[in-house]
Amino acid sequence: MAPAHPLLWRSLRVIQVYGANTDVGKTVFTTILCRAANDIWKNEPTTFLKPVSTGPGDEADDRHIERHAPGVDRRTLLQYDLAMSPHAAAKGKSIPSDKELLSKIYQFASRKAAHGPGWLFIETAGGVHSPGPIGTTQADLYAALRCPVVLIADSKLGGISLTISAFESLKLRGYDVETILVFQDSKYDNEQYLKDYFATHHGVPVTSLPKPPPKVNDRDVDVKVMSQYYRDKSKSRITRSVLDHLNRKHQERIERLESMPGAAYRQIWYPFTQHKLISPETIVAIDGARGDFFQTLIPRTGTAIEKNEPVLQPSFDGSASWWTQGLGHGNTSLTIAAAYAAGRYGHVMFAGAIHEPALALAEVLLDGMKNPRLTRVFYSDNGSTGVEVAVKMALRAARLRYGWSANTDIGIIGLKGGYHGDTIGAMDCAEPSTYNENIEWYNGRGIWFDYPSVKCTRGQWVIGMPETLRAELGNDLVFGDLSEIFDIDSRESRKEHTVYEKYIERRLVHHISNGRKFGALLMEPVVIGAGGMELVDPLFQRALVNVVRRSADLLGSCPKPDTSDPAGWTGLPVIFDEVFTGLYRLGRFTASSFLKSEADISVHAKLLTGGLVPLSTTLASDSIFKAFESGDKADALLHGHSYTAHAIGCQVALESVRQMQAMERRGEWDWAKDGNWSGSLGSPSNPAKPDLWSIWPWDLLNWISNQTQLVAGTWALGSILAIHMNAADGLGYKSTAALKLQRALLDGDKEEMWNVHSRVLGNVLYIMGSQKTTKEDISGIASRVQRALTLH
Repeated sequence: MAPAHPLLWRSLRVIQVYGANTDVGKTVFTTILCRAANDIWKNEPTTFLKPVSTGPGDEADDRHIERHAPGVDRRTLLQYDLAMSPHAAAKGKSIPSDKELLSKIYQFASRKAAHGPGWLFIETAGGVHSPGPIGTTQADLYAALRCPVVLIADSKLGGISLTISAFESLKLRGYDVETILVFQDSKYDNEQYLKDYFATHHGVPVTSLPKPPPKVNDRDVDVKVMSQYYRDKSKSRITRSVLDHLNRKHQERIERLESMPGAAYRQIWYPFTQHKLISPETIVAIDGARGDFFQTLIPRTGTAIEKNEPVLQPSFDGSASWWTQGLGHGNTSLTIAAAYAAGRYGHVMFAGAIHEPALALAEVLLDGMKNPRLTRVFYSDNGSTGVEVAVKMALRAARLRYGWSANTDIGIIGLKGGYHGDTIGAMDCAEPSTYNENIEWYNGRGIWFDYPSVKCTRGQWVIGMPETLRAELGNDLVFGDLSEIFDIDSRESRKEHTVYEKYIERRLVHHISNGRKFGALLMEPVVIGAGGMELVDPLFQRALVNVVRRSADLLGSCPKPDTSDPAGWTGLPVIFDEVFTGLYRLGRFTASSFLKSEADISVHAKLLTGGLVPLSTTLASDSIFKAFESGDKADALLHGHSYTAHAIGCQVALESVRQMQAMERRGEWDWAKDGNWSGSLGSPSNPAKPDLWSIWPWDLLNWISNQTQLVAGTWALGSILAIHMNAADGLGYKSTAALKLQRALLDGDKEEMWNVHSRVLGNVLYIMGSQKTTKEDISGIASRVQRALTLH
């Protein structure tokens, strides 16, 4: 099934009517608006839609519309007989999923839009948080539709509080409340307070109308009295001004959306973008996002504007918004966590102080890592600065232990293609590449080992040896399933690591004998991200850690190290950059567990906050921490940011990490671990082998891996799918080999009207789900990937 579509057309003005509570007059106001729109725009049909209704059918709201708004089309999608909350009334009945209900709404609206200009008023049931059929509150259920809202305020005693609370609930979920309507009541006079409040705080107009006349027992008389009321109010100047306001807002929204790419082209300086190679037509305007999908402006295909076509479409966020998104865009619990911390703290300075979110997050991270070495948490703003902090920590510890002076030229040991950020210090930790070769102050400080990488080719898992190292490392190795490659213990028992260790030792001896000094081993465990989405042989990375840790005599001269602390660092401090690969991106809390190696310093960001706000943590061992202790402040770790450990980020991260841990405990990824899904990725029949799984099915990987005319290899782990295209123009970041596939996915499905927004790294196209991506959505994306490659 296609994802939820936003309801925006040039021709059809779609308005969603919410109530601050039940019995506040939603249907009365909606009837007035329907009648007025039908009278004013005589050649444009007006429609009333009730997605879910409860109670006897002859008392349903669409019958009220039929009686009092003649000429207005009406429809109820789901009618439950019992007059109670939809989730209770639906028990024992046919209950559609949230996605199915949203699809019904979109299909209905789409048919109306196809007929040309008009109005569609969608009336919700009860209050803002009244549950839908399966229990999702309406504010969450309908958010993906991105409809402008008319909020009906409560004019009764207590209505001020209810109305403000309802407005804030909608605002927190990304709704645009365009106007508020309320009945006049001289006893409580809520209207005047609400007018002043919303004008002052939110700039939202509040309009009032007289209450309808009291209900008359005689039904015929009551209908006649109400009909007169509706005739009068629908023709009033006030009602006309409300509709004019809604009509103007509709046009302004579309005009702004369509102008954004051009304005951005003239005013925005984009990251990682050669502006000579883009145009307004290639810039994607994003109106909103929900779950795993952006809501993006559909590019015009010609000069003529098709008014009956949708303006927006769902676009799967295939890069997880640069690897940050983990719990779905618009995740309500993360939004509330951010609002809570903003309301409680705002931002408070951190040096020499503590607040609950920062302390609680540190405790959760240290406990979740299950690494006895790590005892301290340092907060910074993003992955790049988190790595800079880690490098400062490691270099100081190594310098003091080996007795080097402060101006000694100390390098790091890393992997080819390793990428750790764009600040100058983090860039210096990477080998020369497209990312840094034109940066004026770049000065690569280290050595970078080439490494064997893993891909699935022709249905087999292959550890490919670099061409230049075949003489030392041997030929490629073929395995039946990926779990065999990650079975570190079995491979070490077969002595497969010895060839790696000897190669590493020879390289180290060569460089150290030529006067090089090193202060840290820095690497991304398991996956080299920005360096080309390379899945590294985990045995090689483990061998590198082991060789460095046992080579203290080779790396420097110092008194015999204190071995009383089993958690102390040896050889060199080992830094794991888990900014990308950590916190369940690969299916586990920490990617280091795949290597069966523990870091002395570990850096985390991106998924840390579920994709909502920037934050990074650098976790360190006590032996690293003590390297900065002295009686002189100049010896301290003099690094910080104005927003260090900002409470909003810490609270969001705490909620994010706890959510993912709860998902793991509840088995929410068990569908992806099933043998019928994972195939040769894991080995469910052998519990002794490592637990490997991916949200991407083995059938897809196997199929891709056999498209050998186009594809050099593929792999999947956790939420990542990487497709390495054959590249006639050479491998690397400058390659254009994956652009055609990227364009085909972006063009999308013209019938179901949704596409896949993805990123490429040279000849590699990768697609990344979140930790909440569903099996159904993955199946849909998989079919699009296959179609795109078939048409390539």
